[in-house]
Amino acid sequence: MSMFQTVTTAHNDAYFAAVAIAERRAPHSFFNQHIIAERDERYIAIDEGDYNALPAHLAARVVHTIPGGMSDEW
Repeated sequence: MSMFQTVTTAHNDAYFAAVAIAERRAPHSFFNQHIIAERDERYIAIDEGDYNALPAHLAARVVHTIPGGMSDEW
């Protein structure tokens, strides 16, 4: 097995689609937006606030995080 993983176009498209979703959500959220690697070259974007503390099984698959853009500090 090669130490380099082949990255397909579908893989890239799925990743960048999830990033685009997270980037749209982030400015309107108090919580970080995480990109999670799923099986079969899929990615999902989740709002950390939906999970309270991010469960370990999801935290282990985070490949990118976009900070939430809203602040509750005045």
